[in-house]
Amino acid sequence: MMMSLMALSIDAMLPALPQIGDELGVANPNDRQLVISIIFLGSALGQIFFGPLSDKTGRKPAIYSGYVLFITGSLIAIFSMNFPVMLLGRILQGLGLAAPQAVTMALVRDRFEGRTMAQVMSFAMTVLILVPMIAPTIGQGILLLAGWRSIFGSFLLFAVVTLTWFALRIPETLALENRVPFSLGRIVHSIQEILKIRAALGYTLTAGLVNGFFLGYLNSSQQIFQEQYALGEAFPLYFAMIALSLGIASFLNARLVMRYGMRQLIRSALAIVFGLAVIFLGVSVAFTGQPPLWSLMAYLMVSFFCTGILFGNLNALVMQPLGHLAGVGAAVVGSITTLISMLLGIMIGRSYNGTVLPLVIGMVILTAISIFIVRWVESKTAVPSYT
Repeated sequence: MMMSLMALSIDAMLPALPQIGDELGVANPNDRQLVISIIFLGSALGQIFFGPLSDKTGRKPAIYSGYVLFITGSLIAIFSMNFPVMLLGRILQGLGLAAPQAVTMALVRDRFEGRTMAQVMSFAMTVLILVPMIAPTIGQGILLLAGWRSIFGSFLLFAVVTLTWFALRIPETLALENRVPFSLGRIVHSIQEILKIRAALGYTLTAGLVNGFFLGYLNSSQQIFQEQYALGEAFPLYFAMIALSLGIASFLNARLVMRYGMRQLIRSALAIVFGLAVIFLGVSVAFTGQPPLWSLMAYLMVSFFCTGILFGNLNALVMQPLGHLAGVGAAVVGSITTLISMLLGIMIGRSYNGTVLPLVIGMVILTAISIFIVRWVESKTAVPSYT
């Protein structure tokens, strides 16, 4: 549920982007996407800090600190009177959300490894994906009843509930004897070690690319569905259908990974996403960037089903060789992944031109690079039996 707070903070805002832009004086419609993407900047910066902090203080105090920042950012956004102040609040939200993002990965790594870790991450990802199914509907409902500022109020309520639940139910997983001092040197050392480990580096880059085209979809989804296809208030329903495909994939992956292994699933999923993207690019060009809505939905649902398979397995494979650096390793990996995906997602989103072509082209290019990187990793990396 804490991991899902990031998804809620993003997807519940999607229906409100036009109203936020109008009230805060945003002239270029593509600039409204910054409400979505800028939160990832805060997340990328925060993860590099909260992971190592959790290695020193324990997992729980680091998460508590992040929640303080998130609540502060939410309050700034609620009372913002111009767009830059709104973005400042979103950056602080991202900084705070970096704590549960980075530390929960380390928390799982404290307790599990191999395929079992991938299974646990898949269960967590299922909750993480189910939230986006209903988040735009929640945002749409609050928007109609009380305005976009009240959406941020709902984030505060959700934060208090999850923080209380976490404090009461989740034990500290990092023993006192395993804690290490916080230092910039450890962060630099961890970055150097990740760069030296082919598997860690390769799967980190791949995760960044996969998250990049997914963020590109998030950035442009409101304009594609509400404006290009004129779905209006029905947008949350279509968004939920696509999120459902991600959720089903994450749920099924918990079983599939035990049978086929992480690497085989990653290879197959990337191949399918790339093949579909190439085919649908041809369809989109034939329809001058405006393919029938049913074909777009079918394409996105199958593609993001495969993306759901990728998420949990990539995270597990990245962390597997970094067990001795669970906290700082998760932080560095999460920060690099988020930074890559933010830059790529902004590029795809801001390329939106009233057609689906920028999104589909982005998916073709990024999955092609991902396939190349995975082959590079596996060409020189021994394959443990559990992967």
